Amino acid sequence: MHPFCCVSSPITIHGNSDMPPATPSDPFNKSQNSTISRVLSDRDSLPDQFPSGSLVNNIIINNSHSHHHSRELKINDIVGNGISGILYKWVNYGKGWRPRWFVLLDGVLSFYKIHGPDRIVVNQETEKGSRVIGEESMRRISRNRQRSVNSSSSAKARKPVGEVHLKVSSIRESRSDDRRFSIFTGLKRLHLRADSREDRMAWVEALQAVKDMYPRMSNSELMAPVDCVSVSTEGLRQKLLEEGVNESAIQESEQIMMNEFASLQNQLMLLRQRYRHLMDTLRQLETEKVDLENTVVDESQKQINDVGASARSRQDKYSESATESEDEIERVDVAEEDTDEEDNTFFDTRDFLSSNSLKSNGSDFRTSSFSSDEDYSFEAEDNIDPTIRSAGKNFPHVKRRKKLPDPVEKEKGVSLWSMIKDNIGKDLTKVCLPVYFNEPLSSLQKCFEDLEYSYLLDRAYEWGKKGNSLMRILNVAAFAVSGYASTDGRNCKPFNPLLGETYEADYPDKGVRFFSEKVSHHPMIVACHCEGTGWRFYGDSNLKSKFWGRSIQLDPVGTLTLEFDDGEIFQWNKVTTSIYNLILGKLYCDHYGTMRIQGNRDYSCKLKFKEQSIIDRNPHQVQGVAQDKNGRTVATLFGKWDESMHYVDGDCSAKGKAPESLSESHLLWKRSKPPKFPTRYNFSRFAITLNELIPGLKEKLPPTDSRLRPDQRCLENGEYEMANAEKLRLEQRQRQARKMQERGWKPRWFAKDNGSDTYRYVGGYWESREQGNWVACPDIFGQITSDHSLDE
Repeated sequence: MHPFCCVSSPITIHGNSDMPPATPSDPFNKSQNSTISRVLSDRDSLPDQFPSGSLVNNIIINNSHSHHHSRELKINDIVGNGISGILYKWVNYGKGWRPRWFVLLDGVLSFYKIHGPDRIVVNQETEKGSRVIGEESMRRISRNRQRSVNSSSSAKARKPVGEVHLKVSSIRESRSDDRRFSIFTGLKRLHLRADSREDRMAWVEALQAVKDMYPRMSNSELMAPVDCVSVSTEGLRQKLLEEGVNESAIQESEQIMMNEFASLQNQLMLLRQRYRHLMDTLRQLETEKVDLENTVVDESQKQINDVGASARSRQDKYSESATESEDEIERVDVAEEDTDEEDNTFFDTRDFLSSNSLKSNGSDFRTSSFSSDEDYSFEAEDNIDPTIRSAGKNFPHVKRRKKLPDPVEKEKGVSLWSMIKDNIGKDLTKVCLPVYFNEPLSSLQKCFEDLEYSYLLDRAYEWGKKGNSLMRILNVAAFAVSGYASTDGRNCKPFNPLLGETYEADYPDKGVRFFSEKVSHHPMIVACHCEGTGWRFYGDSNLKSKFWGRSIQLDPVGTLTLEFDDGEIFQWNKVTTSIYNLILGKLYCDHYGTMRIQGNRDYSCKLKFKEQSIIDRNPHQVQGVAQDKNGRTVATLFGKWDESMHYVDGDCSAKGKAPESLSESHLLWKRSKPPKFPTRYNFSRFAITLNELIPGLKEKLPPTDSRLRPDQRCLENGEYEMANAEKLRLEQRQRQARKMQERGWKPRWFAKDNGSDTYRYVGGYWESREQGNWVACPDIFGQITSDHSLDE
């Protein structure tokens, strides 16, 4: 039988079949300490139980001599009138493990529902003569033993939900869970779980004993070579002689026939070898598939439990009225195969990232740096120049807040399902999402958050001054990766800025001045410009999104540029970001793709952000290489975008490179410690300061600054009702932005470069700030009475 023919149409099992009483020689009737029992119709109490190991041990031993030579031993000699009991079957990620009543009879394993309208009723009459496995199964039979034998539920035929033919199935026990096992049918796989280890042993032994009853020829037996193959040509010779053919022609005909036969025999031999090879490959693939599926189920169950705990924690802490469906279980996306042709140029850091050498470095990040009052810890390396080590630290201290304001109101949960239901058929562009889904920052401020670790650029500048261009690009690469660290655990979306909205960040304690502006509404483009010690960083950003139902993919469009005062320039693009579980499960984001940092002098860099998979126990990996102008790899980078980045000299991407050789790596960057007072938005210490209005700052800001946006400020203060009202008002006002743009509106502080088609800072902002001259800046957050006032 073909292995894909194992699942047949449902058969009908009648519960009133007769069974002869047990005999003393019955292998099931030997002791009283197991979960296997025979249910007898003429007994009112529960039957004695028998050891689970007795089934196969007795049957196979007693019949080992006749098993391969005759079929005198019948399947029902092993299972009697069937083996039955409750097993938990994996249904899907929404329903998880559900109990089913399983019956093994005539080499077929059938299962039935025991809840709902299609449930079956099991009692001593319906299971008469069958052997029952499991205390739970016995208790169910005991609860129903008072039912009438003539009741309709026990007399009517029972139709199974599904069936598995053991003749063409394989059975495999789980290595990670001593209660689980699986049955592979060729078309599908049943993941099953027993109540105990002993119950699993009993079921597996029973199933295997039945399966072993079917004779199976091995490949060697099936395709055994034939030593003597005789070909008779006597009939041909006689026929040719009768036709008057001479002897020479007859011999020539015989030789032609023998040659053709030899050719066919050689082809059959080749086909036999190919068949044997394919069968071996198929068995290997089946084994690997079983291991993978068991791992997937283990991982998905673990994530489901984590999601449930996380949802309950958030529900208790932040919401008293949020409604959630009991079936909102985390979805596990199947990871797509990485098709990047350049992936083989990167070495595997899985072992090293989990090794003791890296954990020892990480322990400093997780312990000693956390005990400090400083926001950032700088690795004290003996081999680094003191001027490099001090870069980014010799700036005046500015006292900034350590936490967000305490909320005025208690936040109310929002049911996403009810919100979707209430907006069915409406124009989605006119639907105002509640501030519950926002964090109190705008996209303009998020741009500045990418410069949290600007000290890396200060170090890069100092390395370049000393003539070490390699260390410069390594620090630039670490800076490009560090901007993603703040996205870990950030599940709320930033506010979409209004057309003409701006944000400034004058941080003398970091030695930087940053400015950004929303320069276009459709498409939404944000431009930024930052000045540091010996360097300038600028660029614009536009996101192209693809909605996949339960996830959204964001592809950044735009080039980021870093210029040093000595003329060296680096440019790169950001990688793809995907946000998963938009509807059900725990929301999380991942970054993946290839980032190329192009330099105009000696070196360039290529970084690979590896996409997270459902079975990846070491996610967020980043691997890369620094190359000279000739394409030769001079350094290898590796790490995780949410933790740290390291490098080693030379090319470590060659296959076979021992992970131990990476123990001499050098730390480039590591993530700063979390805030002392965590927020529900998972803000970093740096992000907490972005929307702060320090004393005297409000009077210096233009009316377009994000800090003055009322809905964002109300959300930060915990005034949620006011925040929703203001958000609705500003979004209604913002719908006029397209009309403004069509009438020739131009950004105030940026202009498009015709050569590169990017926005460049035209200057004048900081001078206007010094003078307090904001006459040309519209009051975009104020009240509006007509559309025409937007032009003012």
